[in-house]
Amino acid sequence: MIETEHLSKGYGKKLAVDDLNLMVNTSEAFGFLGPNGAGKTTTIRILATLTKPSSGRAWINGFDVMEEPSKVKEEFGIVQQHMSLNRELTVRENLELHGRLHHIEKMERRRRIEDILDYVGIADFAGHLIEEISGGMTRRAMIARALLHEPKLLFLDEPTVGLDAQARRKIWDLIRGMKSDGATIFLTTHYIEEAEALCDRVGIIHQGRLIALDSPLELRRSLGLFTVESRRNDNNTEYRYFPDRDDAAEAVKALPPGGNVVMRESNLEDVFVELTGRKVTG
Repeated sequence: MIETEHLSKGYGKKLAVDDLNLMVNTSEAFGFLGPNGAGKTTTIRILATLTKPSSGRAWINGFDVMEEPSKVKEEFGIVQQHMSLNRELTVRENLELHGRLHHIEKMERRRRIEDILDYVGIADFAGHLIEEISGGMTRRAMIARALLHEPKLLFLDEPTVGLDAQARRKIWDLIRGMKSDGATIFLTTHYIEEAEALCDRVGIIHQGRLIALDSPLELRRSLGLFTVESRRNDNNTEYRYFPDRDDAAEAVKALPPGGNVVMRESNLEDVFVELTGRKVTG
């Protein structure tokens, strides 16, 4: 569904995206992890035809992003991290405007709007102004708009940022449902548990370069599935990684008595920190 070949984007002397070679499979949920400034949003902007690359090529469902932008735009929907709906319009009116921009015939447009409002669970709020609904409802309205022209690919750039835990879980369920219905999901997020819960594969980008790519489980396995945290006298914490629980338990037994020791399963943040020395935070 997505392919890039030596894709780069520079701003002055800084490369926001640096020689990115990536393939995302059809009907895959793909997570793109990294700190702010790593190149995640720039990559999405290039793929969504919003920014031209400095060099390299990219394709969406076989269409060249630079050479065939009109065809590419029909293949994807996008939910950006900032609120991009018209606050002065109702939820339904926002969808109506989007449908007209995509030249969807009137009767078909109305049918799709009603179906998609029901699909994302906000049919009862269709007549409300955007400023009258919650952040979680707004995100679902943005997803509804992105799905209206029936794209095969959905870009979700920080889709749950700023939402409470309950609203986040509802968005997670919606993303799982879209994937089950055959959509390809390209997701950027700072929430590690979000990528672990939703994504088939994860790419980690750092300073514009892709530094790791695999399933969440295999990325953890490459580091060690179990972590031993031991707090030192200088209040710094040492992290050691082991392939299984037994090895981790033996390491705990070998530590001097006293102190603060925790044994737990590793996570994707552990992988990122070991690879880059930076946490995946905003």
